[in-house]
Amino acid sequence: MGNDRAFDIVLYGRKKCHLCDEVELAIQALEKEFPLRLQLVDIESDPALHEEMMLVIPVVAIDGEVVFRSITHVVTFQELRSELLGRTNR
Repeated sequence: MGNDRAFDIVLYGRKKCHLCDEVELAIQALEKEFPLRLQLVDIESDPALHEEMMLVIPVVAIDGEVVFRSITHVVTFQELRSELLGRTNR
C-alpha cells in the first residue's frame, strides 16, 4: 500500500464477548492487507476502563485514537478496512 508503518490497534473488550471475538477476527483478517499490531485489552482488568466502556464494547483504537465505539452498531470489517485505507493515504 506504499506505507510500511504498522498500525497499532487496541481492541477493548472482555472475555466471553462474542461481538468482541467477531471484531478481533475482522482485525486479524485485515493483517493480510495491512501491517498492524493488535493488542487486546480486557476492560474487566481495570475498574476505570470497565466503567467507561462497559456499555460500548467492543471499542477499537487505532494509533492511540478511539475510532469505533459500539454505540449504535458493532464496527464491521468494511468499516475497519476503510479507516485503515484512509490512514494509509495520509
